[in-house]
Amino acid sequence: MEKMVIDDEVKKYFDSHKQNFENQLLNQAVNVRDKIDDILRVGEIDLINNAHKLINFIIEGDKQKELLLFAKQEGIAWATHSLTLSFKLEWVQAIRRTLWSFLQAFNNQTQKFNLDSIFVLEKQLNNQIDDFLNSFFINYSTFKDSLILAQREVVENLSVPIIPITPAICILPLIGTMDSFRTTVLEEKVLIEINRLHIQTLIIDLSGIAEMENKVIEHLMKTIYGTSMMGCRTIITGLRPDVVRQMINLGISFDKETKTFGTLQQALKEFFIS
Repeated sequence: MEKMVIDDEVKKYFDSHKQNFENQLLNQAVNVRDKIDDILRVGEIDLINNAHKLINFIIEGDKQKELLLFAKQEGIAWATHSLTLSFKLEWVQAIRRTLWSFLQAFNNQTQKFNLDSIFVLEKQLNNQIDDFLNSFFINYSTFKDSLILAQREVVENLSVPIIPITPAICILPLIGTMDSFRTTVLEEKVLIEINRLHIQTLIIDLSGIAEMENKVIEHLMKTIYGTSMMGCRTIITGLRPDVVRQMINLGISFDKETKTFGTLQQALKEFFIS
């Protein structure tokens, strides 16, 4: 298919009308606009900022890889926080309508696009939006299924679910109560899976852990040290304030190679689209 390159004149038009774009977008997404603050609070997902990112990827035209990585990041984040899919679909469709409304207004001013070029542009831009949605829903579904399996394994006491998100990066979402038995299983399986899967980065998400005893915290630190010995970097997300206080009282701190993030979403931005 013939591909059009959107020049700087169009990009400058969008940059200079950001506030108008946001206002029109909010008018289009009638069911989502009242949930924007809730979604930001629950999942640290900034819908307005992400709408601008998506538009930039689309009008750039040569950012397909970044577009799909952004969709993957979004899919994992929405699945992690069990956010309503209908809101996402309405939001993206509102972005689509607003994008075309702005292109129409731009063309009315400049007469830049003839009829043939508009048809080419329609296929190009709508295909990119569809690619984003497809990747988002595939990654949402895949990660959601993995989380459901992880919760099932908790019930069955096989509670160390390691979920690959790239060939070298995995997420370990810990859910429920951590006791000595679970930490023993955790250490054994983590080291085995690092070796088997050749994991280079392991993200351990603790947001689903209500509390941990002192011995459990100490055992977790040994597991992190063990992953480092195997050449795997560890990232910790979702530490609760009471757990942090316990660590301070125990005089425990992470080594300089171990990063911490407040949420899983923040850690994902490190590897996808920041």
